Amino acid sequence: MSRAWRWAVAVGLAGVVWAAEEPWKDKDPAQWSEEDAKVIITDSPWAKSVLPEIARSGNNGGRGGGRGGGGGIGIGGIGIGLPGVGGMGRRGGGGYPQQQGGSRPDQDAPTPTLTVRWESAAPVQQAELKAHTTGSPEIDEGHYAIAVYGLPGQMANGDSKSMAAELKKQASIKREGKKDLKPTSVEVLRGEDGPVILYLFARSAEITKGDRRVEFDAQIERLKFEQAFYTEDMVMRGRLEL
Repeated sequence: MSRAWRWAVAVGLAGVVWAAEEPWKDKDPAQWSEEDAKVIITDSPWAKSVLPEIARSGNNGGRGGGRGGGGGIGIGGIGIGLPGVGGMGRRGGGGYPQQQGGSRPDQDAPTPTLTVRWESAAPVQQAELKAHTTGSPEIDEGHYAIAVYGLPGQMANGDSKSMAAELKKQASIKREGKKDLKPTSVEVLRGEDGPVILYLFARSAEITKGDRRVEFDAQIERLKFEQAFYTEDMVMRGRLEL
């Protein structure tokens, strides 16, 4: 086989693999396989993996998760501990250890990789059905919803209402040249693989294709992260799906 022919074959195969990784572009949802669905809910324009930063501790009484020192993390006066145990898988697992004195976590401790998913988008909801995902949050039509998966199990052991109230203050959707969107409410849920944090934003503040880059910023306990989504990619059948 000539070099030119081998190159053509390689390029063709790469194109097939790329297309297979983007089922939302080339397939009707009814034709999605279970594997297609898993791609959409884990690695697509609507679902991204993010490695959060560990926010430094302060001394103002536990606001912001972990400010105030000690072995646990306080939310609104409620102790939601992340005990000093090592080792943690992608979901569930143990917490990340914190140095005594609360100045910062152990630099050698693993940080959980989170999945940030645009839960209210029609492709995501259709993919969850196809993938037989259990316990998916129910979303009403009046809200955009962003869910965060992959949190350590200990992070939702306390008062969920107090935790939700604090998380609401520490999240926003940012768009260039526009006022930040703040969540109308936050829900702390128990998923099949651990806690799920669901952020709800009123659709009355419409997000359009013209916004182009939409950034979700949040802090959960001491896990601080931001994730960008691009409206030009979040289109299926010519319609922006959020």
